[in-house]
Amino acid sequence: MGVMESTASIAKRGLVMVITGNGKGKTTSAFGQALRATGQGYQVCLIQFMKGRKYGEVLAAEKYLPDLKIYQFGLDSFVMRNNPAPVDVELARQGFEKAKEIIASGQYNMVILDEINVAVDFNLIPEEEVLSLAKNKPVELDLVLTGRYASDKLREIADLVSEVTEIKHHYNAGIKDRAGIEY
Repeated sequence: MGVMESTASIAKRGLVMVITGNGKGKTTSAFGQALRATGQGYQVCLIQFMKGRKYGEVLAAEKYLPDLKIYQFGLDSFVMRNNPAPVDVELARQGFEKAKEIIASGQYNMVILDEINVAVDFNLIPEEEVLSLAKNKPVELDLVLTGRYASDKLREIADLVSEVTEIKHHYNAGIKDRAGIEY
């Protein structure tokens, strides 16, 4: 803050929060943030990139959290990092356009862009567009960006950066994914 802001204006300023790292739990953390915000009466929108499956969090939100609106822009399959299919690029672009529309609407107190960092790293969405969106968001909007590979530039402009680090993962012991844990 180059110019000193008043305490009141700081309290009203929305945050840019980044949840990144190679550990499990980034999306779950974002859903926890959405749960906390809806509990305080916030209107929250969560846009998922590169995900098309109805994960447990999505099913629970649809059932129990009417103030949490969720959009998914992806297929229920992995995206090839160095060779994404045209449909993956198109879905990510559609998701980003929806994110811009939602943010500009002023309808939400918090917007979560789940896996946006991966979409940028996979070159599905230009980094500069995401940085511009974060820098030019409405002043009072809280913006959460999740996914591995958050860029140095994004980390720099964020108000909060949390890194989830893998110490140990059950996959390495041959334990497969299962409902209620991975999805």
